[in-house]
Amino acid sequence: MNDRRSPTPGMTGWLSRYEPLLLVMFAALSGGILLFVYLTGEVIEGSTKSVDEAILLALRQPSDLATPIGPGWLTHAVKDITSLGGTTVLTLMTVLVTIYLLLDRRRAIAIFVLGSVLGGWALSTVLKLGVARARPDIVPHLVEVNDLSFPSGHAMVSAVTYLTLAALISGTRPYRSTRIFIIAAGILLTLMIGMSRVYLGVHYPSDVLGGWCAGASWALGCWIVARRFISLSRGTVEPTPANHPPLE
Repeated sequence: MNDRRSPTPGMTGWLSRYEPLLLVMFAALSGGILLFVYLTGEVIEGSTKSVDEAILLALRQPSDLATPIGPGWLTHAVKDITSLGGTTVLTLMTVLVTIYLLLDRRRAIAIFVLGSVLGGWALSTVLKLGVARARPDIVPHLVEVNDLSFPSGHAMVSAVTYLTLAALISGTRPYRSTRIFIIAAGILLTLMIGMSRVYLGVHYPSDVLGGWCAGASWALGCWIVARRFISLSRGTVEPTPANHPPLE
């Protein structure tokens, strides 16, 4: 007697529906990690220094390197934007979202969100210490900094926080338009914060690119884990029942 069990129709439908998406996400995750590893090697060897310095100089007035290009109000706006990637704002954002999810009876996803963000922050610190790249000194800094340069903490931690929150929170929303908006907002904030660090002269462009790669890879990895093991619509840690496929 053949004891093989054929997959249930519901499970087969789930696999055919989501396996291609997961494969694409795994490929993107692998690509992000490989790009970060390659960029780290280039930074350690000093191969990016000439391009980095050229970009920093291009963003300053040739007659006065302490003055960035553009109108005066732009510098104030960029300083406001860069504060969105600071520890205070990101901590407040993470705590508020975690509390919201707990109040919304999504305990599992709330705990996962908090753990994902804290883990990404810890990884950023480890990577900085591992590479130990000094801050750029070719132009004056427009904001105070006192830690290492690669990868950019603001770029990476904002990617970790905003992209992780966006990816996981969007999974709890029933409408596609809402999910797209949440993801787009997370990406926009991450890009703006990273670029602000270069404009302010406190990071090389390669620092920011490395932070984006590492942070986005971490957020994507968290999304894959959550998609597989957490039911975002109910907030319980369990495989999704075959007859109740998860929200797209």
